[in-house]
Amino acid sequence: MFKSITSKPLWVNILVASLSSVILILLFFTCLGWITGHGKYEKVPDIVGQNVYAAINNLQSKGFKVEVSDSVFTTSVPGLTIIKQIPESETQVKYGRTIYLTVNRAVPPLIDMPSLIGFSYKSAEIYLQSLGLKMGDTTYKPDFAKNAILDQLFNKESLKPGTKIPVGSKIDFVLGSGVGDKEMDMPDVVGLTLLQAKDTIMKLGLGVGSIVAVPQGSISDSSGAFVIRQNPGIFTEAIAGQRVGNKIHQGATLDLYISITPPIKDSTNTYPQDLNKYKK
Repeated sequence: MFKSITSKPLWVNILVASLSSVILILLFFTCLGWITGHGKYEKVPDIVGQNVYAAINNLQSKGFKVEVSDSVFTTSVPGLTIIKQIPESETQVKYGRTIYLTVNRAVPPLIDMPSLIGFSYKSAEIYLQSLGLKMGDTTYKPDFAKNAILDQLFNKESLKPGTKIPVGSKIDFVLGSGVGDKEMDMPDVVGLTLLQAKDTIMKLGLGVGSIVAVPQGSISDSSGAFVIRQNPGIFTEAIAGQRVGNKIHQGATLDLYISITPPIKDSTNTYPQDLNKYKK
């Protein structure tokens, strides 16, 4: 082969090499358009709002490549729904172009529930919206803090702060309705443990006000403490020796004085008036 090349005149070899180069270049540019899809364009279909699997099949059937580039979560559309596409629909792109999709997550993320106890209804609503949560049902019970959040519920159970719940969940609230018109006899919680006293007071539609340790600062764990005095008291003694039973409206509060030592109750005094014996 080498002899056949060298036996020919130089100008012949140059001519053959030149023609070969021209032919290769022509073949390259002829195939380049076929390889790159030059001049072949497709209109991007509108797949926003479609299920991701149906959208991928639709795009691939038209010759597009597909990549799920991001995911978000919203309650406005079902899970695995296309939220966004790049390029947008009706755009003319080259055949085989990659379409990037943003998909709504099938499983909502979890967040820590904050404590909204004491918030006004409107403030709680705004706070919930900022967290991606929804307002559920509201119920009322007598309490001096009118329209304030008294309890937060999820699936009809009290929701403790820090509990993880799915984004989009509905939170129910118990609100204070203010001090009611209904009047009742003053309950006697003296002698009960603090937990028992709170339970009794709340079941009557009343609230617990201040809790004061006697002596002050003497109790590190109030779970075992006893109520030694309540304010308002059970009786009012306007005239010496003449005691009148006190009344209380629903929603009003009682202040409780507690001690690690239980009170001594007798027939002449329903609760100890003199707290000096509890002082150091």
